[in-house]
Amino acid sequence: MSRTPPPLGPGGEFDIIRRVLKDATPPGPEIALGSGDDCALIRHGDGFLALSVDLSVEGGHFVSDWGTPELIGERAVRIAISDLAAMSAEPLATLVSLNTPRTAGSGLAERIFRGCLAATEACGAAHIGGDLSHAADAIVIDVTALGKVVEPLLRSTARPGDALWVTGRLGAAAAAVRAWKAGGKPKDRWRRRFWEPPPRIEEARWLARAGASAAIDLSDGLLADSGHIAAASGIGLEIDWEAVPAAPEIETEIALAGGEDYELLVAAPRDIFTDDTTAEFELTFGVPLTRVGRAVSGSGVRVFRAGQEIEAASPGFDHFGDEG
Repeated sequence: MSRTPPPLGPGGEFDIIRRVLKDATPPGPEIALGSGDDCALIRHGDGFLALSVDLSVEGGHFVSDWGTPELIGERAVRIAISDLAAMSAEPLATLVSLNTPRTAGSGLAERIFRGCLAATEACGAAHIGGDLSHAADAIVIDVTALGKVVEPLLRSTARPGDALWVTGRLGAAAAAVRAWKAGGKPKDRWRRRFWEPPPRIEEARWLARAGASAAIDLSDGLLADSGHIAAASGIGLEIDWEAVPAAPEIETEIALAGGEDYELLVAAPRDIFTDDTTAEFELTFGVPLTRVGRAVSGSGVRVFRAGQEIEAASPGFDHFGDEG
């Protein structure tokens, strides 16, 4: 496995990463893969240790009034472990650094940590450390997730001719965020989807065994995250509007670009996943596996509706999208 980092897709935050890392010293031989995928990979025995870090910041990723402290902690861990799932890695452990506002009592930190611990254990991992601060005026949670994998799914191994598949249904979490920001109350199933995103751990390992060739978890939206597979693999991706598996009562535009779903986008050689495969997947995991498009020669991501290319209204979430 090459130690050369795969290219990242478009976006302001990824422009920053590209500028900072272009002159960085290459990692040593123990590092099989550094920046550019869902996890870094360190050679270990016959396989790899997979490491990822994920930051959750009050006011940017969530608002505390939307849920309980326990849910804030649970969600932070779930989305960090979702990066392990994207590589078909088995979770081993988490480390959590937490800052709570100076105006908050110690009970807030304890409740958030309990949520972190509950989510860690629910994912079959162990909490092995972290740090605690009581300084800035916002809740900030930084979760490092550690896993192990023998044959990781990467972003950089999709090929022209592959089919594109999505697990589950998209858009409910984004719909919840829209409702909260508009001053409304989201439907309970939308709210649960935001606070309890399911890391597709076993689903990813099942798909890898079934022949998947590449994967990414959907944090910033199907449209934005598919751009990372396209860039990393040096190919183009085509998505069919009509095939996007929107959650009930969710518009396709939101399902395509909304983000916060933490489902998997998977590439697999054409015709590897048959009707029997998708039926077995849904029977096993209780969620659909939907073919949404194809990998082609070229670059970038294109969306087709009724056979005609269209321009989607939003490319997905970008933390630095307002900067020039």
